[in-house]
Amino acid sequence: MKKINHIIVVMLSFVLLASCEKVLDKEPLTDFTNSNFWTSEKNVEMFANYFYNEWVGYGNGTSTNGVFYWQTLNDNQISSGFQDWYSRTVDASNGTWNGSYTEIRRANTLIEKVPGIESMSEASKNHWIGVGRLYRAYYHYVLVRSFGDCVWVDHVLDVTEEDRDGYIFSSRTDRDVVMDKVLEDLNFAVANIKESTSRVELNRAVAQAIKSEICLYEGTFCKYRSSADGQKAADSGRAQKYLTECKTACDALINNGNYALGSSYRATYNSIDLNGNKEMIMYKKYTLENSFCHSLIDYTCSSTMQSGMSKAAFDSYLFIDGECLANTSEDKSDHATFTEHPTNAWNADLSGVLAVRDPRLAESIDANLMYNGTPYQRYGVGHLTTSSSGYGVLKFDTNEIPVAYRPEGGKNYTDAPIFWLAEIIINKAEACAELGDASGAVDCVNKLRARAGMPNLSANPRPDPANNMGVSDLIWEVRRERRVELMYDKNDRYWSLVRWHQLDKLDTGNYPDIAKGAWVGEHLTATSTAKVDANGYIDMTAKGTRTFDKKHYLRPIPSGQLDLNPNLGQNPGW
Repeated sequence: MKKINHIIVVMLSFVLLASCEKVLDKEPLTDFTNSNFWTSEKNVEMFANYFYNEWVGYGNGTSTNGVFYWQTLNDNQISSGFQDWYSRTVDASNGTWNGSYTEIRRANTLIEKVPGIESMSEASKNHWIGVGRLYRAYYHYVLVRSFGDCVWVDHVLDVTEEDRDGYIFSSRTDRDVVMDKVLEDLNFAVANIKESTSRVELNRAVAQAIKSEICLYEGTFCKYRSSADGQKAADSGRAQKYLTECKTACDALINNGNYALGSSYRATYNSIDLNGNKEMIMYKKYTLENSFCHSLIDYTCSSTMQSGMSKAAFDSYLFIDGECLANTSEDKSDHATFTEHPTNAWNADLSGVLAVRDPRLAESIDANLMYNGTPYQRYGVGHLTTSSSGYGVLKFDTNEIPVAYRPEGGKNYTDAPIFWLAEIIINKAEACAELGDASGAVDCVNKLRARAGMPNLSANPRPDPANNMGVSDLIWEVRRERRVELMYDKNDRYWSLVRWHQLDKLDTGNYPDIAKGAWVGEHLTATSTAKVDANGYIDMTAKGTRTFDKKHYLRPIPSGQLDLNPNLGQNPGW
């Protein structure tokens, strides 16, 4: 019996404490036992604080990735080492599967234990139950997003023979059914979690932000999914329901006087203290004094090659006249000005190119190219830096941190945004556009464009010949706005391509510009991995290529789970 129970626990990773895969930038959790712990609200708060640590923030590199910059399976970045599909074969285990069920067990523990604490008021109990249901919802969403159908778990499993046979070894629950349960949990959370002005704790605003993200995903996924790809057919009624829920959640935050769009786009990403930034809904605090730092800046200004912006992403930015590359009357050249450099062979200045484009581009990449043969010192001393595409990642760096700490791993202490108002505004813009509310979509986009210093979007935008997604001109422009506003952020571009049913845009054969970088002409020192194409642009396809297959919309169920429970079944194509 003990052996059977051990196998079951391993199968779904139902452990109370964090697994060894947790990232390095997380604080330790105090040990406790169920018999003596669930006696006070203070203990409940300590238990629930671990959920805050689950928001990774900026991360520490290869094995401890954050969700900004590091995730390069998209058409915005070219990995310094080729980024293939997340799965090419069926893996024996999967961290997303295991980790999500670990957190679901933690959430269910909170939900079940809180009602029995006699010293707590009903409002406090509902608050913490809401926190539990919020995270139970979130991690089921993470599972559905990656695997489709999954096992819905709404209680702490008691690994007895009866439970094992009747629940743990059951088949997966239909993903639509799971997501409807997720919505029920989200609505309970936003109704019961307490309001707070804190930007570093779980509160009602955080619940609304999470609801906004999840409902936008579900609404657009259900609108664009296709039975031809082994998924359910599109469901417009379901899409409208979830997009309306998204809009409602966004409005609750946009109309909340505690939050306001800041005056600086880049201050969201490179501030050493986000506490006074009213745009923040929740952020992750880093401090040098407590040695709780990250390594994101280091990876964008050290001798390690950066994962630079792709040509496809560069070309998606509008010009200062508000027009796209095909329609602008501004100078369309993307060629840097090359001058001889006393030590680096060449200096490649992009200032003139950036001056006529959306200012957010100049906030996101360096004004000088940096590539093999022409590296660059961002702050005049220290490491010579290169980028896979030639475009350097500037967005996260800041002069507020001393030069000695910027190119050092584990010494960067800018705060990381987790949820912020600009993200909510673009969520609402997209929900409105998909629901046919053109004025609502335009109003939201123009809030972001006004901050960036860009002309307003029209409700009837001029068609862009680059629109290859089969959507209206307005939806195309909203998606463009999302792309540039959230460049490098939270793996948003990859998951957006999934929910828009546009994952084929990651095929390097059909979309070669996603593997190309800056124009360098004859100035590149060619290597086995970096070459120049016939038109003078950096071409990184020698590192590897990707061919789209519809099976990549879902990741495979780990073979280790199938060995233990064949009733789970495998996803199409795997």
